[in-house]
Amino acid sequence: MANKQFYVYIMAKARNSTFYVGVTSDLVRRVWEHKQGVADGFTKKYGIKMLVYYEVFNDPEQAIHREKRLKKWTRVSKMKAIEQMNPNWDDLYGAICA
Repeated sequence: MANKQFYVYIMAKARNSTFYVGVTSDLVRRVWEHKQGVADGFTKKYGIKMLVYYEVFNDPEQAIHREKRLKKWTRVSKMKAIEQMNPNWDDLYGAICA
């Protein structure tokens, strides 16, 4: 597990719309699953398909801790974090697949 990375990410339906915060060890696969709606759940129910923010961690416990903290943030705080990393609210999926 020395080189394995873990990701905390935020998906959005559209700019300033519904958010989903998650954690995964395979960001490309997990975002693809959200986009395809292959798993029932919040993102499928609300049509959330844009990756707008992510952070990378080497330790799974740190990633899980960060995800829990982000989930407790206010909507405004989440939007500020997204806009610092991704001011145009672009879908970052293409960038992580490159």
